[in-house]
Amino acid sequence: MNPLSARLTSLSPSETFAMSQKSNELKAQGIDVINLSVGEPDFNTPDHIKEAAKNAVDNNFSFYSPVQGFLDLRKAICDKLKIENQLDFTPDQIIVSNGAKQSLCNVILALVNRDEEVIIPAPYWVSYPQMVKLAEGKPVYAYAGIDQNFKITAQQLEEVITPKTKALILCSPSNPTGSVYSKEELKSLAEVLAKYPNIFVISDEIYEHINYVGKHESIAQFEEIRDRVIIVNGVSKGYAMTGWRIGWIAGPKWIASACNMLQGQYTSGPSSISQKAALAAYMGEQTCVEDMRKVFERRKNMGVRLLREIPGLIVDEPQGAFYIFPDCQSFLGKSYKGQIINTATDLAMFLLEVGHVACVGGDAFGAPGCIRLSYATSDEKLETAIARIKETLGKLD
Repeated sequence: MNPLSARLTSLSPSETFAMSQKSNELKAQGIDVINLSVGEPDFNTPDHIKEAAKNAVDNNFSFYSPVQGFLDLRKAICDKLKIENQLDFTPDQIIVSNGAKQSLCNVILALVNRDEEVIIPAPYWVSYPQMVKLAEGKPVYAYAGIDQNFKITAQQLEEVITPKTKALILCSPSNPTGSVYSKEELKSLAEVLAKYPNIFVISDEIYEHINYVGKHESIAQFEEIRDRVIIVNGVSKGYAMTGWRIGWIAGPKWIASACNMLQGQYTSGPSSISQKAALAAYMGEQTCVEDMRKVFERRKNMGVRLLREIPGLIVDEPQGAFYIFPDCQSFLGKSYKGQIINTATDLAMFLLEVGHVACVGGDAFGAPGCIRLSYATSDEKLETAIARIKETLGKLD
């Protein structure tokens, strides 16, 4: 007899955290592993943000915060949305949570009923389908391959819409592919969605500030669907604040109220100290964001160049985030010392155990022919890691 709830047993563990854990286990054995599996900036949080947190401690911001987040932070988020995205929101449309991951889950749990369908473009971030399953909904996938830069078309979107469709989850810039939807591409998706007034859009924009195409474009800009778009964002990626756990949503008042009620019952408000740090992030000097973006772009260029020198890999040019998602299908079916590489997950494990480089198999992202590499590490480590990958792949026959 399994005493666990069916809700829990239907979920799968996170492959990204699993690979990171296996990497750490090898490191503990004294093996020099280069970890390219985790989606986390390798920069320290900027000093002025840390100072704001220290001041918050000294000024005794050590009590419960409002469930929806401090008003000054929600106002600052509204200002950010107005200045950077030309979008108008009021503080009662903002809910601050314990990371964008909770923000996403709040929205999905608040929106999705049993057996309702949520469209998830594949490749996708590993947690999207699991969150939909947690809400007892049904993930429906629209696959976009490397030949179309991993971005779905309006036609593909319309083909998977049914009377049961409740929402679309869109991630741009994308984890795991680094793809970025242009304004024209988003407009074509919005035109399809405009025909279906019962479908909502959950727009994951957590990598907004890490893009290499210039201005970030949000699908919330299109008037015909604006009242059905819920933006999810936060400070983790753009400000190197992953451990501070601050994310937020911006959406219609009714969804904000629903998420406020839900959050009030199972976590309450996020960390008071972290919120004061996030306030400094949004209100302070933004040069730190651009400085980090430039470093990521340099690493991206180097990573793509070096990976394209490996025979058998097909490497797309990422336009944002800090991932490269090469197609590795030419290696599937090959073997090493009698061990056959059947899947991308097998290949990732082979690269870890033999090459001592941790990455994540694309199976976890709905792209079984690819692997995900994070270049959120030093130039030296990245260069060494790719050299190891090249040498290790060369051992397959």
